[in-house]
Amino acid sequence: MADTISPGRLERMARPLGGSLTARTLAVNLIPLLLLAGGLFFLDSYRRQLLQERFNLARIEAQIAAEALSGATRARQEALMIQIGKEQHLRLRMYNPAGELDADSFALAPPSFVFDDPVAEPFLEDFARWTDSAVNVLVGAPSPAPYLEPQSTRADAWPEVVRARELGYTQIELLSAPDGTPVINTAAPVGVQGYTLLTTRNAVDITQSVRNARSQLLSAIGIALMVSIVLSLYLANTIIQPLRRLVRAAVAVRTGREREVEVPRMSERGDEIGVLARAVSDMTGTLRHRIDAVESFAADVAHEIKNPLASLRSAIESLPKVKDEALRGQLIEVAAHDVQRIDRLVSDISEASRIDAEISRAKFEAVDLGRMVGHLIAAREERGLNLGRRIELAVNGHRTVVMGVALRLERIISNLLDNAISFSPEGGAVEVRVERQGERVVTTVSDHGPGIAPDKREDVFRRFHSDRPDAEGFGHHSGLGLAIARTIAEAHGGSLYVADRSDGAPGACLVLDLPGVE
Repeated sequence: MADTISPGRLERMARPLGGSLTARTLAVNLIPLLLLAGGLFFLDSYRRQLLQERFNLARIEAQIAAEALSGATRARQEALMIQIGKEQHLRLRMYNPAGELDADSFALAPPSFVFDDPVAEPFLEDFARWTDSAVNVLVGAPSPAPYLEPQSTRADAWPEVVRARELGYTQIELLSAPDGTPVINTAAPVGVQGYTLLTTRNAVDITQSVRNARSQLLSAIGIALMVSIVLSLYLANTIIQPLRRLVRAAVAVRTGREREVEVPRMSERGDEIGVLARAVSDMTGTLRHRIDAVESFAADVAHEIKNPLASLRSAIESLPKVKDEALRGQLIEVAAHDVQRIDRLVSDISEASRIDAEISRAKFEAVDLGRMVGHLIAAREERGLNLGRRIELAVNGHRTVVMGVALRLERIISNLLDNAISFSPEGGAVEVRVERQGERVVTTVSDHGPGIAPDKREDVFRRFHSDRPDAEGFGHHSGLGLAIARTIAEAHGGSLYVADRSDGAPGACLVLDLPGVE
């Protein structure tokens, strides 16, 4: 009896143990996004490339400005510093050979740029700076020192100026403004008089370029992420959800609730999921049919064995009470007959229940059916199994070879001959014909008995069918012979059925149709 399983427990049983396909599909779709997110490292490379280009530009600018200031009059130097600072958004400072500040463009004219105050900026700028810091930490970018105006106005307050004076060539230093943007200080010697020029640039455009590129990348990642999620959910709806429906149905069938479950066939789907659904549905139908057959077979077995057991029990219980020796002998004879009947039933039932399994494991070999039938008829004649009936064999041609298990095919022919002999009149004939018909090998066994009514032709293949001739003693047949024969035929890819005699004469005609071999 099947256990009662709640829908919640059934759902849990249908869940995969190794992670759902939805999660796996989403994970696989996210892999390209992770690769796309690796573009952050490219952005760091892009930022460093921009800085390097700006370093080169700053070196050239400082050297050109130093060359222009060299040898110029004081008034001309101040005018050039104001002009260059205004046009290039630079701050220019000139130090004399003693290291003292000689001129400052921000003192000579209004400043050409001002550092942004992060405290006064809106929240979006704060978020952008936080993102800059997070990405720098992620990619391992070095953090430049903060730009601080020294209290001293001397040249030794700037390390880059000190190096330029000592080494005699241009020096560059990268610093960070209060708002996190890069500040490029460039120190260059001015002529041979010992003067040094210091230029300062706030390269906010580099930060803005990197932020724009990062914003575009993040937008692309966001769009790709949404598309990936939508596609994953679409796949889950079109592939995974139908699979889950099939899993729930299969679990319900496995737990003994197959009568309550309608396995979805998904006829509208022409893909592999639809093929799988229809295969599972057909498999479930076959399983139900087999279960019904087994239950019916078990009930028939119980019924068939119960009758001889009841007769045997009655005979044994009556023996102690009967004093008449003749009557006691009859009771013993009845008991012995019932034991033989039970033994025959058990043997046939055992054979019927294991035929499919045995044939599925057996190795099929080429069998010449015409020759096999001839040998079988000769052997029956020698043992007197034909009970005075004549068996007339006709083999049409020599292409009567089939693939199968010889012993099982002999069992089919023996059962058909036994059945025909049982219904044939004393001294009558049984005609057996084996012939090739196209790609099939057809064997017919015909008798001259009462025949089988059209509406009873399928009943003779039903297990425990017991419509026997009146002259035959009760209990000599189990009623499984033709059922076993049909099972063997179907296991060989063939069929066994009742047909009309080809000559129109009265009598039964059973036909064995098997696939032939060239």
